[in-house]
Amino acid sequence: MQRTGGKASLVIACGGTGGHLFPGLAVAEEWSARGGRVLLLVSEKKIDQEARRKYTQYQFDTVPAMGKPATFSPKMLPFLWRLWRTMGRCRTILQDFGADAVLGMGGFTSLPPAWAAKNAGLPAFIHDSNALPGKANRLTARFCRKAFIGWEAARKFFGNREVVQTGTPVRAEMRQLPDRATAAAKFGLDPARPTLMVTGGSQGARRLNSLVAQAFPQFPAGTQVLHIAGPGDQQRVEEEAGQKEGYKVVGFCDDMPSAYAVADAVLSRSGASSMTELSFLGLPSILVPFPFAADDHQTRNAEVFSNAGAAFLEPESALDATKLAARVSALMSDLQTRERMAQAARSLAVPDAAARVCDAIEATLSRK
Repeated sequence: MQRTGGKASLVIACGGTGGHLFPGLAVAEEWSARGGRVLLLVSEKKIDQEARRKYTQYQFDTVPAMGKPATFSPKMLPFLWRLWRTMGRCRTILQDFGADAVLGMGGFTSLPPAWAAKNAGLPAFIHDSNALPGKANRLTARFCRKAFIGWEAARKFFGNREVVQTGTPVRAEMRQLPDRATAAAKFGLDPARPTLMVTGGSQGARRLNSLVAQAFPQFPAGTQVLHIAGPGDQQRVEEEAGQKEGYKVVGFCDDMPSAYAVADAVLSRSGASSMTELSFLGLPSILVPFPFAADDHQTRNAEVFSNAGAAFLEPESALDATKLAARVSALMSDLQTRERMAQAARSLAVPDAAARVCDAIEATLSRK
C-alpha cells in the first residue's frame, strides 16, 4: 500500500545537464525536509558525478544518458535497444527502493523511469523548465499523471494532459548568498567595482567566450569580469584575454552562490536552470541563446525575459566583439536600467516552486 504525504519514497530522474540536475536537487531538498525518502537517478556525465560527491546526504543511482538520434539514423536501433534495457533496469531500481512515485526533470533520461512507474502502477510526473518543451518530455508525459511546467507558455504543448504551473525549483543554497566582499575575495575581484558575470552553461560557449575576451577592452572603465569559461576552455580564454587586470577566468565554478553574489549583471546562455536563478536573484542579463539547442528552445526562453524587460536578447549569429561591447557598455554604465531590469526579472520568479511540485505529488498520492 502506498504511503502518502512527506513519508513517501520519491525517485527523481534528473541527470544529464544542469537544467535537469539542479531543479531535481531542489525538489529533493524539499521532499527530504518533509520527512520523505529520495533516490536521485543521474547519468554518468561529469556534472552528475560531481553532484554525487557534493550532495552526500542523498542516495544516488546511475542510468545511461539517453540522447535520441535522428529518427532514420542507423543509430536508432542501438538507441532503442539501450532504452529497452534501461527501462528494465529502472523497474528493478523502483522495486528495490520501494518507490511510491517518480518525478522526471526532463530529457530522455526521464523516459525509462516514468515508463517503469506506469508499468508498476505507480504515479509518475514530468517537469519541464523551458518555454518550449522538448520532444522527450512530451513523449514522457504520456506515462505521467501530471506535467509540471516552469513557464505558462509551455502549457499548450501537453495537449489534454493535466498541467500544473509550478515554476522551476531553485536549490536552497541560492537563498543564502554570501556577502559581496566575501564573494569578491574568493575570485580575487574588487567588491567596489561593477562586475559582469559570464557563463556559457553546461553545453559550452566557445565562440561566445572568445567574443567576450575580445570585447573586454571596450567595456566601460572600471568594469570587471568573472568569466566561467568551462573546464575545457579556460586556458584558451585566458590566452585570448591576455591576463588583463579586472578579468578573472575560471573553468568550472562549484560555488555559484558566490559568483552570483558579486555580479551586477550576467551575460549568459538561456538554459532553463540559469534563467530560473536569474529571476530568483533578480539579476539583469544579456542572453545569447545556444544556437544549436533542440528546437531552438533557448531562444524561446530568452524571449520570455526579453518581453518582460528583464533581459536583452542577442542572437549569437548577429554578434561580433564590437556589438557585444556596445551592449555590455549600455548595461553596465546605466544603473537605472539595471535596477529596472532586476525588478522585471524578480517578477518572473516562483520562489516556492519546489514546494508546489511536492504539494502536487502529495495530493496525488493522498487521493490514491
